[in-house]
Amino acid sequence: MSNEVSGEDLIAPYRRNGSLSGRCLCGGVAIEIAGDYVAAVGVCHCKMCQRWNGTMFGGFVAAADAVTITGDVVRHASSTFSERAFCATCGSHVFLRNTGPDAQEIELFPGLFDDAQDFPLVSEIYIDRAPHYAPLAGDHPRRTRAEYESKELFVEGDNP
Repeated sequence: MSNEVSGEDLIAPYRRNGSLSGRCLCGGVAIEIAGDYVAAVGVCHCKMCQRWNGTMFGGFVAAADAVTITGDVVRHASSTFSERAFCATCGSHVFLRNTGPDAQEIELFPGLFDDAQDFPLVSEIYIDRAPHYAPLAGDHPRRTRAEYESKELFVEGDNP
């Protein structure tokens, strides 16, 4: 697959409207999606995601207004334009989202949703920062740090 595929062209075949239910490890946080989401996973290998997850970040997006989260969630402002959240009891990561005024999507962790186990991997970013112990197979677009940062919002100073 070419790295020049637009983001919308990449995810269009995976757009869904429906329901998904998820939960954290202890069950204290429940996530309900009732509406639009993308049934495909994108992976990020940047240093911030590696530090947060212990390896890479893999997520799928849903319309923010389609997501209801209940339970004790701790939010962390990880940059001037985004926040990350986790369960206050067990520490399970729940979401990453843009906090800007135009933000309409939220990135969720597929492992929280039993019905997401078959979502395909459709993209990887920061591949030049991926750990050697975690190569991902498949024919999907891959972008280096420079390729990603030339076109997308990113956090300054993501150096090791």
